[in-house]
Amino acid sequence: MKSIIRIGNLVVNPKSKRKSFRKGRGHGSGNGKTAGRGHKGQNARSGGGVRLGFEGGQMPQFRRVPKRGFKNRNKKIILIINLGLVNKLFDDGANVDFEVLKSKGIFSKKYDGFKVLANGDFNKKIFIKANAFSKSAKEKIEASGGKAEVV
Repeated sequence: MKSIIRIGNLVVNPKSKRKSFRKGRGHGSGNGKTAGRGHKGQNARSGGGVRLGFEGGQMPQFRRVPKRGFKNRNKKIILIINLGLVNKLFDDGANVDFEVLKSKGIFSKKYDGFKVLANGDFNKKIFIKANAFSKSAKEKIEASGGKAEVV
């Protein structure tokens, strides 16, 4: 018979609660006297320590290594689609463009357009509007009676 979980019969797992460690409370605790800070020096003092990346006055790594490259804010992100996929998803006489592919759920990220490549079998009469076509993809589409239009 299954027991019903109620607030009255909930029990804390004894291993899940670890006792807090009290540093600097006598040598019997195993962490008394210097409380794990060592002897004297900047790191032994209250409020002591150095900021992230500080190397004791030596020129820090992030300033020694030269900066390189940049991120192009105006870069267009183009989705690549193979003709084999188009052949599978669409019927004869279909019109394929960016919005139709988006509604089919082929991609989820924000793309600025798509390019069609000739990979896979293609034998349907489909009209495709894309940002770019590979030469062989354009030939395949037109050979099967479809139309490839660059937008």
